[in-house]
Amino acid sequence: MKDLRRYLVLKYVQYLVLSSANAVSTCLGLLGSLYATVTLRSAKVSSKPTAVLISSLAKADILVSISVVAEVVAWTFGVGLSSPAFTSALLQNLLTANTHISCLLLSCVAFEAYLITFFPTESRHVRTVKNARMTSRIIWILVTMECALFQTDDLLKMSSTSAPSLSPCVLWFHFSGTAAALLRSLSYFLGILLRIVNVYIYYKIFFSMSNR
Repeated sequence: MKDLRRYLVLKYVQYLVLSSANAVSTCLGLLGSLYATVTLRSAKVSSKPTAVLISSLAKADILVSISVVAEVVAWTFGVGLSSPAFTSALLQNLLTANTHISCLLLSCVAFEAYLITFFPTESRHVRTVKNARMTSRIIWILVTMECALFQTDDLLKMSSTSAPSLSPCVLWFHFSGTAAALLRSLSYFLGILLRIVNVYIYYKIFFSMSNR
């Protein structure tokens, strides 16, 4: 579990400390996710809620891998994209989905650590593998829906110039644009809130362990 704890620290720095992604943190994150995936398959790692959340966290970097591979192939071989704007928006939305999934899963890990530290007995019925899998599944579904909305909004923005002003497409464009803008604002403030909550949780855990 020491290696997995180091992996969690790396992910916390990547998503909840750094203000934006960079090439170094992205490469380290991908390597860390690969190593965590291999480690979780070891018989020495028992099936626990934390392990389930970490496994889902590592799988989220598949979205980053898709974006990185697509950009490397296009740059190396000079492959032209049939719809550069659409593809660029899709790759960006995949990176956004990866960030949101990772932040939510990291917050779940922090919350579980809080329960283990302060309510070990009372929270035992909540901290189950089944609940961890269900939580991970819900997070993936919600973020997938968010990514689909963002991609739809980007697609409608590209095609809005050729649509009649009173067509249903334009009405749907205004609706999806408003919904996407609200969701982006909500995601921004939720990201700030998650950072504050995570800092508070580990602050409480650190001083609790120090007092003991």
